[in-house]
Amino acid sequence: MAFVLFVTRWNIGLAAHLIEAAAALPGIRVGLISGESIGYLQESARDKLVGHAEVSDVLDTAQLLAAARELSAAHGRIHRIFGIWEYLQVPLAELREALGVEGMGVEAARNFRDKTRMKDRWRAAGLPCARHRLVKNEAEAVRFAQEVGYPVVVKPPAGMAARSTFRVSEPEALRDAVQQIMAGSGDAALIEEQLSGQEGSLEAVSLGGKVLWQSSSRYFLHMLNFLERPGEPYRVLLPREMPTPERDEICQLAPRALQVLGMETGICHLEWFLRPDGSLALSEVAGRPPGGQITTLISQAHDADFLLAWARLLVLGTFEFPARRYAAGVICLRGQGSGRVRAVTGLEQAEDELGELIVEARLPKINQPAAEGYEGEGYIVLRHPETAVVEQGLHRLGALIRVELG
Repeated sequence: MAFVLFVTRWNIGLAAHLIEAAAALPGIRVGLISGESIGYLQESARDKLVGHAEVSDVLDTAQLLAAARELSAAHGRIHRIFGIWEYLQVPLAELREALGVEGMGVEAARNFRDKTRMKDRWRAAGLPCARHRLVKNEAEAVRFAQEVGYPVVVKPPAGMAARSTFRVSEPEALRDAVQQIMAGSGDAALIEEQLSGQEGSLEAVSLGGKVLWQSSSRYFLHMLNFLERPGEPYRVLLPREMPTPERDEICQLAPRALQVLGMETGICHLEWFLRPDGSLALSEVAGRPPGGQITTLISQAHDADFLLAWARLLVLGTFEFPARRYAAGVICLRGQGSGRVRAVTGLEQAEDELGELIVEARLPKINQPAAEGYEGEGYIVLRHPETAVVEQGLHRLGALIRVELG
């Protein structure tokens, strides 16, 4: 039986699901390297493990290597190493190369993780993306903004999920943003022209360098709007209609965009903009399954476990997934104000009007602390065979439900 390693910082949430998914594959034994005690992992997932090693820092490749060698000595040669979180992709690639394990290498992992490298390679290949520059000081940032025009976006070179990302419209705010990013993430900041238009994402499955499957979702607002508008619900729609290269330009661009970064086998999450003039621009891409409940939407739309399909792809080198039967959408409920949840209104009416569409929910609880990320204090997932019904339902939920903090 083949021995595979799953690596995670926390033994909660998706960790249990992924361990159980990998353990369900034929002929596979699963080991775990994590940054916290095995006691935090759900018992059902613990029972599926053949071994576990705890490290103090999952971003330290030396610690990962020592733990992997310990587990390999006890359970045999490591067949595959995988982890879902973006910040782990480079350490995991370094671990694979050190142990001679098949999978994404260091060069490709850095292309996906470092947004400056990513856009440099896209532009060199003639692919449309935002003009950008890696700046070392405020003066360089201001000069770039003067070249492309305000507003501009400032972010860490290896950021994720729009954390520490700022949209600025004048020099003083730009200087403040650059100072903040450089103080928290090193000696450089990435500055880009602001892309505008309809924003969405493309999820693509690659095997041996060939794109086998694509799925496109649509965001209701630019991601930065959620950061700038407290209480604005985060909504994503996954249409029932699957994209095709004949109909969707992003499906034509994606294989080339992934090829120049070095994607061989895996699932990517590529964000894009359809600009007001009708042209398409690539935003950025992560070499992992999507977050923001998009994985859940894909699973619901196809009546199948997308993460199990991902584990099968990485571990067994095969991808099988049924046809899409539904449209699906998610609304993430974000509190208004600060502090803890003190009231949630509109839930009963939402249940009365839309209960037949709701297939999954995690509702905010009174007294729970305000969330730090854009996904908010809870979420509701809708599903229906007709895309328009799901879209209307998401709008209605946004009008009905309010989460009050205080």
